[in-house]
Amino acid sequence: MSDEQTTPETPPAATGPDVPPDHLAINPRSPFFDADKLQRGVGIRFKGTVRNNVEEYCISEGWVRVQAGKSRDRLGQPLTIKLSGPVEAWYEDLGEGAPVAKA
Repeated sequence: MSDEQTTPETPPAATGPDVPPDHLAINPRSPFFDADKLQRGVGIRFKGTVRNNVEEYCISEGWVRVQAGKSRDRLGQPLTIKLSGPVEAWYEDLGEGAPVAKA
């Protein structure tokens, strides 16, 4: 017997030009903002439900940020809350059957 710990292998995430990035934000101040990718239209499915109010997401870490009501911070930016769960993303301009990025 060896002392090595084994971990279950996870399938590799889909990659390529037709798959959205692992982490993307709609706020231009964020380092994860990418206008070219956002212009294509990114669809988000969070916990099995298609969401259209996502401010930022990370597929590998399994979270999304959504606006918390109409509250604003002192700089006028919307307050967001971080929700954890399975996240899937795809480009909406590819229509049905588009490659889906998921963890």
